[in-house]
Amino acid sequence: MEYLAQERALAYVLILSGMEEVLAMAQRTALVTGASGGIGRAVVERLRLDGLRVITLDIRGDVDLAVDIVHDPLPAEIFDNVDICVSNAAIVDTIAPAHGMPAEKWQRDIDVNLTGAFRVVQACLPGMRGRRYGRIVAVSSLAGHTGMAGQVAYAASKAGLQGAIKTIAIENLKYGITANCVLPGMVATPAVKAFPDKLRDRVLAAMPMGRFGEPAEVADLIAFLSGDGSGYITGQEIAIDGGLGLSTFTLGGARNDEDRR
Repeated sequence: MEYLAQERALAYVLILSGMEEVLAMAQRTALVTGASGGIGRAVVERLRLDGLRVITLDIRGDVDLAVDIVHDPLPAEIFDNVDICVSNAAIVDTIAPAHGMPAEKWQRDIDVNLTGAFRVVQACLPGMRGRRYGRIVAVSSLAGHTGMAGQVAYAASKAGLQGAIKTIAIENLKYGITANCVLPGMVATPAVKAFPDKLRDRVLAAMPMGRFGEPAEVADLIAFLSGDGSGYITGQEIAIDGGLGLSTFTLGGARNDEDRR
């Protein structure tokens, strides 16, 4: 009987703890940039399921804030109240080798993917520091970690973003603020689904798991990093790429035992 009483007491504590977390999340505000895109929409839906008030931002579309994050003012009355910043807006302006990358195309990727992303995070920091709480999640890319042929500007912009987020994590350790990067591999966004059949099949064949990631899978990871349960994780680059960033080379020339049969 005593054991059952302890079990009930523990269950009650867990229920109360869960309720406290739900109530805490319901009082917080999240900002999601690039909210009109495939990953952005999935993140918005997921965070709203968690009970958060979500402000959507994109350069155009059916969003709360239609803002150019590179050039437009970022109003303090909005950004000061953001508890969770998901920096997701990004572009790939040009696919070209380094020796053929036009200077203006290089600058465009750097402006949006690095400078624009930094401006958004920077605008959220004063309010977070004042409340001594914040979650910053930047959607970077595997390209920023490994490089990628034909995407020198994009890879450089994402590598720069990862360095900026690590620095922000260090500077805000004592303010209850965490800052992390999520590095998706190939995800089945509308842009990827629009690939010509031959290109899509060729890319899919290179996926170690034999499939693309789903936006909802990325959103689940971002939701975790946005919550209280991730409070001891900061300054990290977390890949969600189905093993794409791993070396799958073996001395036998096969990925696993099944491939060798």
